[in-house]
Amino acid sequence: MKWIAPESSQVFSENGKLLNANGRYQKHFRDLEGLYEDGESFSRMLPEWSEKVVYQVEDHRASEQPGDLIYGTTVMMPGKVGNEFFMTRGHQHQKAECAETYFGLSGEGILLLESPDGDVEVREIRAGIMVYVPPYWIHRSVNTGNTDLVFLFNYPSDAGQDYGIIERNRGMRKRVVTDGTNGWELKDNEDSVKFS
Repeated sequence: MKWIAPESSQVFSENGKLLNANGRYQKHFRDLEGLYEDGESFSRMLPEWSEKVVYQVEDHRASEQPGDLIYGTTVMMPGKVGNEFFMTRGHQHQKAECAETYFGLSGEGILLLESPDGDVEVREIRAGIMVYVPPYWIHRSVNTGNTDLVFLFNYPSDAGQDYGIIERNRGMRKRVVTDGTNGWELKDNEDSVKFS
C-alpha cells in the first residue's frame, strides 16, 4: 500500500494564505445573484461590484480517499446588499452524514445553521473560536464585521457539497441583517420552504 505522507501547512491569519494549497476558487459579486432579499439593491450595485471578489477559498486535498480530510481557508470581504450582510452560498454535504469544523482566524462573522427539521442556530466566528457543524445541518458563513472575515475549515474528503439545496428551498429560514447600529439580527425569510 502507498501511504499518504504527513504534511504541515503555514496559514496566515490576516489574509488566509495557505502555503501548500492545491485548490482555489473565488466567488464574484455577480455569482451571488438571487441570494439576497433586496434584488433592486443588488441590481444597483452590479455595475460597480460585478467583478469584485466577495469570498475566496484555498484548500489542500491530500487524496479523495474516504477517511481523509480536506482543510483550507476562506476569506470573506465585508459589505451589505441593502440591509443584508455579505454571505457565502451555503451548503449541506452531499454525504449529509459528514460533519465540518470552522476555526476563526480574524474578523467577525457568524455561521448560520439550519437542521433538516427547520431548527435555526447561529454561532459566532472570530479569532480563536471553533465552530462544529454537525451532520445534516445546512450552513452558510456571514461577514458581520467591517474587515475581512478569515477562517479555517476541515471536512471529510468524500463529503462533497450540495450548493443547490438552499436555492431549491428558496433560501434559508433566516436572513442576517443589520440591527441599525453596529450589530446584526435575524430576520424571517418569508419565501423559504422546509428543506427536503
